[in-house]
Amino acid sequence: MREIPISPESTSRRRGRGGGAARRAARATVSFESAKYIERNIPNFEILTEEAIEIIEANAETILEEIGVSFSGCPEALKRWREAGADVTGERVRIPRGLARQLCATAPSRIIQHARNPERSVEIGGKSLVLAPVYGPPFVRDLDGGRRYGTIADFRKFVKLGYMSKYLHHSGGTVCEPTDVAVNKRHLDMLYAHMTLTDKPYMGSVTAPERAADSVEMSKILFGEKFVDENAVMTSLININSPLTFDPIMVGALEVYAAAGQACIISPFIVGGAMAPVSVAGTLTQVLAEALAGIAYSQLVRPGAPVIFGAFVTSIDMGSGAPTFGTPEASKILYGAGQLARRLGLPFRSGGGLCGAKLPDAQAGYETANTLNAALLGGVNFMLHACGWLEGGLVSSFEKFVLDADQLGALHALAEGVDVSENGQAMGAIREVGPGGHYLGCEHTQANFKTAFWRSNVLDYKPFEQWEDEGSKDAMQLAGLRVKQMLADYRQPEMDPAINEALQDYIARKKACMPDSFV
Repeated sequence: MREIPISPESTSRRRGRGGGAARRAARATVSFESAKYIERNIPNFEILTEEAIEIIEANAETILEEIGVSFSGCPEALKRWREAGADVTGERVRIPRGLARQLCATAPSRIIQHARNPERSVEIGGKSLVLAPVYGPPFVRDLDGGRRYGTIADFRKFVKLGYMSKYLHHSGGTVCEPTDVAVNKRHLDMLYAHMTLTDKPYMGSVTAPERAADSVEMSKILFGEKFVDENAVMTSLININSPLTFDPIMVGALEVYAAAGQACIISPFIVGGAMAPVSVAGTLTQVLAEALAGIAYSQLVRPGAPVIFGAFVTSIDMGSGAPTFGTPEASKILYGAGQLARRLGLPFRSGGGLCGAKLPDAQAGYETANTLNAALLGGVNFMLHACGWLEGGLVSSFEKFVLDADQLGALHALAEGVDVSENGQAMGAIREVGPGGHYLGCEHTQANFKTAFWRSNVLDYKPFEQWEDEGSKDAMQLAGLRVKQMLADYRQPEMDPAINEALQDYIARKKACMPDSFV
């Protein structure tokens, strides 16, 4: 981990003052730590036997060959599949056994996504885990305003919180829908916020192919055209309309990003029992078939295009029909999908701080913890929705954002594994203390106490009397105070004024050339 000081004053101005003034300025300077993306030092949990994997893989190939997948309204995709040797009947594509897997072989096993601050760049694949915030809710919630439609002001607050969050490696994409901005123009404002209010990596727009193209063009302004042509600077979420359907909007965005060499998360979106079978093995079979088809198509567009094998799976409450989260079945599917992705040699996306709770309460805590831990143990490389998700993905919560972002630190600590170095063995301490003593004052404790235990920056550890004297605040109230403090401490990272001006000019020209649309 590295500490990054943030100060509105230049170093040269501070140097010109006296020593006392410099010390006072240093104390007033806001600083925050930024954790590097996780590199696991623990094994993955593998739930499927070799026999089970072979059965699922064989059945997925049967689905692709005999049932096929639909590329409805995608004439270019149908043409590419026909030329690749698939059987195309109408808009149904049947892929010969082994062809999709063969095409997937050209996709890279690890992806470097570059940030405008090189120290914030991330690697996705192998044993890494990159954490990104909630994506897509139309509503937001906080203690002051309750549940309401999201605005661009809310969106910018979430981006700032993400920048200030120690354990969050990625700024994400649509952290909430800014419904006060026209649908056909809001992607421009969202991208601009990610590009200017933070220097962490970000995601591109997928709501229309032309908006994906805008994302590429704005990234070229930010990074330089040649750099974007040669490097991945964006990830994007390409959802499959399960079961077995690719729609023209998502396919169009996939084509734009793949052609530009930008990373796509090819992710079936499944509510088990409604959009896939109720069984774990059946759902995993469908997930694999859909992912294989999407990843293979990305390689037809551009061999070597970076892609991430995605799996977003929940179950359904058979009483109400509502999606459920943090269930054992969802964890089993996550573990199994991770094994299937690793067999293909591809980065894996799943997990997040998922819950069906309406508030950041006990239900939210249980369900979120179940999914976060499963994602860590299941070998997830890119975790979307790592913080802020509430109400089945309908709400981005400010308080839950900071509660989740804080708890992501526990994942970092778990991923480190067990230290068995000489210091970790602590034999000197055991000898020093001996029978009946205590370790509080021993040399080993004094040398390690600052880093020995992970500690929350939000939750309360005070004695009851002190907690009561300070207002008996619950976790949600503590998180609300944390939100306000983080936003007060926020300082915008610097950007070349010429680049900023060019981005603003691009946005102004794009907005001027089309009327507002709210549909």
